[in-house]
Amino acid sequence: MIADKEEAMIRIGTVSSIWRYPVKGMAGESLTRADIGSMGVSGDRVLAVQDVARQEIQSCKFRPELLQRRCKAVDSAATVEILFPDGEVKLSSDRDVNDKISQLVGHKSKLQSLRPKSDSEFYQRFKRDDHSWLTELKATFARKPGEPLPDLDNLPDEMQTYVSLLRTFFLVSPFHIITTASLNHMRSIHPGPDWNVERFRPNLIIDTLPEISGLAEQEWLRRSLVIGDVTVKLGEAAPRCGAVVRKQQGFSEDRSILRSIVRDADQNLGVYGDILAEGAIHAGDQAYLV
Repeated sequence: MIADKEEAMIRIGTVSSIWRYPVKGMAGESLTRADIGSMGVSGDRVLAVQDVARQEIQSCKFRPELLQRRCKAVDSAATVEILFPDGEVKLSSDRDVNDKISQLVGHKSKLQSLRPKSDSEFYQRFKRDDHSWLTELKATFARKPGEPLPDLDNLPDEMQTYVSLLRTFFLVSPFHIITTASLNHMRSIHPGPDWNVERFRPNLIIDTLPEISGLAEQEWLRRSLVIGDVTVKLGEAAPRCGAVVRKQQGFSEDRSILRSIVRDADQNLGVYGDILAEGAIHAGDQAYLV
């Protein structure tokens, strides 16, 4: 049985890097090792920015200014260090951190930590009326006339009601994967822009073997990725919104990136995953497809 399982595993490459985003919507930190649980990378999306007037958790879709702040976890008590564009560093526990965030976002805001699933009101979308929320959501995908959108008109009821999965700050899935094959494929089609991987906010980057090319992970949907003790079920492709073109610390805005993804990659880049088996992942670990 063990031999059969090993024969069914196809080596696809190695873990290039691991990423964690302690504050939803902000730029994150690169890790060489991470514990992977049912909710993805330990310490990922443990805080979020809430719009005070709307009483709504915000993402970089709605508040792209968040991307210009880089954050990293500094202890196990969910304290996060935030580096602002002007070079100032604040801790999430600092008394004036909310004022600093509000000033740069342009809306009165405050950091919030996760709440239990029973506090469903905390995760609700702001809805001025029955239709404006969907118009706002569609606008965040920054499509030009004639370009396709994901099927936002038929979202599941839960996604229509809440801005994230209850008890989490994840929109769709707790884990997101992208391969160097896909990034290299997009660079070959549209070589001008900076295809910096941070634009796409993955948790895991797989450095694929030389013989793997194209939008590799799109071919692996509904299969599983095995890295050490960790098994990830590859679920749905990740449709891209306007956040991928936005300026971050280290690179500038480039709208042509989204045009290329919509045109040349059927608007998807990377895949979402669900954790089937927990464990630790290290940079350099071998990755297998089953």
